[in-house]
Amino acid sequence: MPPPKETIWDLEEHTKGKHLVLRAYLNAWLPILGSWNGRILFIDAFAGPGEYKDGEEGSPIIALNTLIEHNLKNTMKGEIIFLFIENRKDRYEHLTNIVEGYQSSLPSNAHTQVILGCFDEAMKQVLDKVEEQNKNLAPSFVMIDPFGISGTPMSVINRLLKNPGSEVFISFMYEFINRFKSTPEFEKHLDELFGCEEWRDGIGTSNSDEQKKFFFDLYISQLKKAGCNYVVSFDLYEANRHIYTIFFGTQHLKGCDVMKKAIWKIVPSGNYRFVGTNSPQLTLTIDNPNFAPLKKALQDEFIGRGWVRIEDVLNFVMSDKTDYHSGQVKTNVLRKMEIDGELDGKDRNRSNSYPDGSKIIFLDESKP
Repeated sequence: MPPPKETIWDLEEHTKGKHLVLRAYLNAWLPILGSWNGRILFIDAFAGPGEYKDGEEGSPIIALNTLIEHNLKNTMKGEIIFLFIENRKDRYEHLTNIVEGYQSSLPSNAHTQVILGCFDEAMKQVLDKVEEQNKNLAPSFVMIDPFGISGTPMSVINRLLKNPGSEVFISFMYEFINRFKSTPEFEKHLDELFGCEEWRDGIGTSNSDEQKKFFFDLYISQLKKAGCNYVVSFDLYEANRHIYTIFFGTQHLKGCDVMKKAIWKIVPSGNYRFVGTNSPQLTLTIDNPNFAPLKKALQDEFIGRGWVRIEDVLNFVMSDKTDYHSGQVKTNVLRKMEIDGELDGKDRNRSNSYPDGSKIIFLDESKP
């Protein structure tokens, strides 16, 4: 995906999907963290000009409006800082003018800063100041949405994730990597992107699906080494063309679950779709969703373990081991399995219910 040359450009269909997910997640993230922390940060690492050719909102304005329009904004007592980083001077100036128009609408505890510069250098300066003061960065949501692969080094992401509460939302341009992976001048960029040289081991893989899985697994592994406890990834397609993959890394189980809820919440209104990565055949939609992969994942995980707490089942679903979220499991899977004689429950007042503290057992149909 070549970068646009203009100051502002047309909004592409797949970008709408990514922005819908961003808004849905921030709608949950802001009150969760803003009500319990003295300060939180939203950082847009490749902020752009703030709008598109027909006036559609860019990610910085989506973030600001999510707070301005939030019905719980008065409960967010801590300081909320929006940090927008943009490398091109014309787009930086365009964004600065737009952001200034939102200042009067923001709550008094919200502040904005637009920085002219590259993400990696600007972020290093911010982190250097924090470390000089022997402090931690405030809980942060960092959106990293480049047009290519340069300027997003794993070393900077590693430093970000050393701070408790930091999360990253990364657009991973696989098709760009696949196209240029054997070009010598891109080797340095890929070394920085992955934070290692092991990506070279995937170049000789003849099967395209295996090669893609190798690069994705390596990137997830590197994000976890950098500090993510959970990494959620979903492919974004326009028609049948894979555009990029969203990687969301967090240190908290709840963040993992909330992001999956945000992705499932988005019903494609245009020519794009999200596809799960734990279950590649799964297209995410609230219209007739397919829960067969979730049922199989639960059986694979829990058959043979005897009685397990419902909390353990929910935690498994909330984690990055499934493409599903906690709100989908009880009614859509467990209840149907119990009716079909595939599980049983105890420590509850009635069958086909799964209150906190109850236990269930997944039955092995292959055994008499």
